[in-house]
Amino acid sequence: MLAVTQLTLAQVRFEAKVSKKKLGVNERLRVDFEMNKDGDNFTPPSFSGFTVVGGPNQSISNSWINGKRSYAKTFSYFLEPTARGRFTIKQATIEIDGETYKTLPVRVEVTGAVDKPKDGNDTDFVASENLHLVAEVSKANPYLNEAITVVYKLYVSPRISVSNWRELDSPTYSDFWSQAIDMKQLKIENGQYKGEPYRFVVLRKTVLYPQKTGKLNIEPLTLTVSVDVPTKRRDIFGGRLYSTVNKTVAAGNRTINVKSLPEQGKPDDFSGAVGSFDFKVTTNKNELDATESLDAKVLVSGNGNLKLFDLPKLSVPNGLEQYEPEHNERVRTNLTGMGGNISDTYTLVPQYKGKYPIPSISFSYFDLKTETYKRITSDEIVINVKTGPDGGEVVTTTKSTGTGKKLVTQTGNQFRFLKLNANLQPIQREQFFKSTAYWISLTAPLLAIPLFLFFGKKREERLSDVSGNRVRKADKLARKYLSEAKKNLGNQKEFYVAMERALHNYLKAKLHIQTSEMSKDRIQRLLKEREVEDMIAIEFIALLESCEFARYTPSSSSAMQQDYDKASRVIATIDKQL
Repeated sequence: MLAVTQLTLAQVRFEAKVSKKKLGVNERLRVDFEMNKDGDNFTPPSFSGFTVVGGPNQSISNSWINGKRSYAKTFSYFLEPTARGRFTIKQATIEIDGETYKTLPVRVEVTGAVDKPKDGNDTDFVASENLHLVAEVSKANPYLNEAITVVYKLYVSPRISVSNWRELDSPTYSDFWSQAIDMKQLKIENGQYKGEPYRFVVLRKTVLYPQKTGKLNIEPLTLTVSVDVPTKRRDIFGGRLYSTVNKTVAAGNRTINVKSLPEQGKPDDFSGAVGSFDFKVTTNKNELDATESLDAKVLVSGNGNLKLFDLPKLSVPNGLEQYEPEHNERVRTNLTGMGGNISDTYTLVPQYKGKYPIPSISFSYFDLKTETYKRITSDEIVINVKTGPDGGEVVTTTKSTGTGKKLVTQTGNQFRFLKLNANLQPIQREQFFKSTAYWISLTAPLLAIPLFLFFGKKREERLSDVSGNRVRKADKLARKYLSEAKKNLGNQKEFYVAMERALHNYLKAKLHIQTSEMSKDRIQRLLKEREVEDMIAIEFIALLESCEFARYTPSSSSAMQQDYDKASRVIATIDKQL
């Protein structure tokens, strides 16, 4: 009996297996508790020194080979070390056929972090090692207001495949002026990641202009990606089975060290332009007459932070009236930054005859290629006003009045339109008391009392006539809608809607029927009972049909005019015959 018992116990197998007995602190450990017979009340160990990051996952294998049954059941755990050292995976227990079985303890050594952790059995780990979101920054130490580009690429190893992804968190670029470049179509390309072949797709391109100096943080882009990881299992046809895991990947924080622009050689009129620019001032005409207008354009073109600085102001002589400029931007943004031109267009109006020089103005910017400041000065432009009033001595220099306004040009005869001798005459005032207007205003209220009494009585009689009021109200509505139809001649839909309302309201007033009762047969029968001529009744029905057909068929203006004249004539004729 002892031998039989030992033979039976030997057939049950329950053991613990680990994916590795020595691993780095940044690696993961897989522990499998396998048994060859099903049992109950499985109790795992405490896993002291580790954190359970996955599991328990349960798998069952049941197969027949040459008539012999093979059964296996496994509980799997994924562990992450909490510190370096030597740790023991303690005993797990399970009850099989009323007996309690225990695994043997397993010793594991945890060393320092390894450069490249590996664990081929963990699908989550495989996805982590073969999927990378990278933010490529064109320059890590730019100048203030210098363009840099951030390109976000998702690298995928040939060992896995990605089914879809969605954006979980987008960067805000709080310390940058940013412009996203439109990605019309995502294209899969072949490349390398850390020397290994990968496929990648460019998800986003953004151009940034730093607005502060010092260390600025670029927030990471975070994605949730569905990854298909191949497993060791195969289907009945021998094809490899895949396990899908949802993986969150981030591009990581990137720190940009922004340099301030040098103070040495910095012009006084520098407004923050950084790049490579051209500057000019032009006018659309150089000769004109007084009170005519001309346009003066201040234009900056090139590549750089075109939207982030102010154009220099145009200064003109006092004899030219200057209006607020019209700002225009024609700027495109690509991977190299902003390019194009910006301009301010001033409208100038000369008041007097003469020659008006527009002084030259200068524009300064910081050139990134030479890392020096450069200044461009425009040419002086002379405006020749050929004809107009003589302005006398025209002051050709502008002076500030402290309020931002220019001094007015003073001439010797500019107030010549004022008359010195006014020839004023005294006003003859007429006395109101006992005048004709006085007696009329005194007696008019007394004479109006009988008229008020007469019209008040008529008004009471009119208000007490309920049926008459209804008829008058309907007649008023009919006239109103006919006049509205006349206003809409030429607008087919509005015209026929207004005319149909007028016809209906007229019938309400004369035949005392509601809109819901207005069938063509009933209208024709009621008109015949009121001794209206058949021809007039037929024309009235035809007008209603025209209003209905006009909703679906086009009509000309002449046809609408004919229908309006016909409606006026038919309503007048029916009114006489009723």
